[in-house]
Amino acid sequence: MKSWINIPKDSDFTIYNLPFGVFSTSEKSKRVGVAIGNNIIDLLVCNRVNIFEGLTIDDSIFENDYLNEFINLGKKKTNRIREIIQNELCNDQSVLKSNNDVILLKKTAKMHIPVKIGDYTDFYSSIEHASNIGSMFRDASNPLLPNWKHLPVGYHGRASSIIVSGVDIRRPKGQIKPIDSEIPVFSSSKRLDFELEMGYIIGKNSSLGSSVSTNEAEDYIFGKVLFNDWSARDIQKWEYVPLGPFLGKSFASSISPWVVTLEALEPFKVEGPIQKPGVLDYLKFSGLKNYDINLSVSIIPDESNVESQICESNFKYMYWNMSQQIAHHTVNGCNLNIGDIMASGTISGKSKNSFGSMLELSWGGKNKIKLDDGLTRTFIEDYDSIVMRGYCEKNDIRVGFGEVRSKLLPSF
Repeated sequence: MKSWINIPKDSDFTIYNLPFGVFSTSEKSKRVGVAIGNNIIDLLVCNRVNIFEGLTIDDSIFENDYLNEFINLGKKKTNRIREIIQNELCNDQSVLKSNNDVILLKKTAKMHIPVKIGDYTDFYSSIEHASNIGSMFRDASNPLLPNWKHLPVGYHGRASSIIVSGVDIRRPKGQIKPIDSEIPVFSSSKRLDFELEMGYIIGKNSSLGSSVSTNEAEDYIFGKVLFNDWSARDIQKWEYVPLGPFLGKSFASSISPWVVTLEALEPFKVEGPIQKPGVLDYLKFSGLKNYDINLSVSIIPDESNVESQICESNFKYMYWNMSQQIAHHTVNGCNLNIGDIMASGTISGKSKNSFGSMLELSWGGKNKIKLDDGLTRTFIEDYDSIVMRGYCEKNDIRVGFGEVRSKLLPSF
């Protein structure tokens, strides 16, 4: 496909992508947009010039603080809207080309959190990450807990503290138990970490008491975002037994603003890892369920402002896929709601440069990570910025996620 709009080479937001997000400007209230190159297509204006004729969509769907009502139209309509925009951007005679109000530069807009998040679940689905953590803190010869290869381990996270890219966070405080002490102390976290993850947004409600099969699961996924699940390792280590993460995780998670649809990611499906032992029937699936998504993490110290890439990973490594996660999440009758976010868990690969957290990269703080400016890190320091990026590429087709970027500020 060739568009009349200028799309820079290596742009994440190509004609094959067209992700949805919520933006505003000094002149425009919050509304739904589509990213293309360095521009945003205003879907409210598109609706008013009748390019969605026949779909009968009220303006309030597009002039909205969140994507939830848009997603609730159903995939038949949202996919059709994406196809119409795609066709119009390839049509030299399109009404969009002559309308000065429909296209704006991304740099003039403010991006907002794309969905109203009701619930958030974080999984633990990378076998490399789970093995690294198990080797570090338990038994290197037998790092995985007995249940790990039988079910997608997960926990319920805190939805209220999920923030959009560009929002800075504060170093959290809590109880920490020093190695040489019998009792804990109250302190700012000294082991602040990122976790390279991807999130997916639920696009369809399910009923309480019902379950969603692996064959149906993709119908319940609207799209994907980059996800930084910030972690205070020292707070987490002291508190997580026996119930799991709490204050060590709930202070913040950051997501990218553009939601890439599952349909845009279809060409990048790949085989996942072989699962041994075999899984129970409700977790069995057919077809390709993993996605070849290149991921990276960079750190930018405030003192040098030099960006250093410290991690290069890929979503295809995930042991448990999204369809299995949804099947397991709902097998007990738990219901899904539009706007819920499910996160993958830290995405690590086999090589050291593919480890998706500082905890792994520095191996528990034992090894210093050297940055391009000559500085070193074991964990994140105040005023460091963390930038995560992701994209797919195949046969000259590129679909990307942009970035999720946040700076760590000192504790209050």
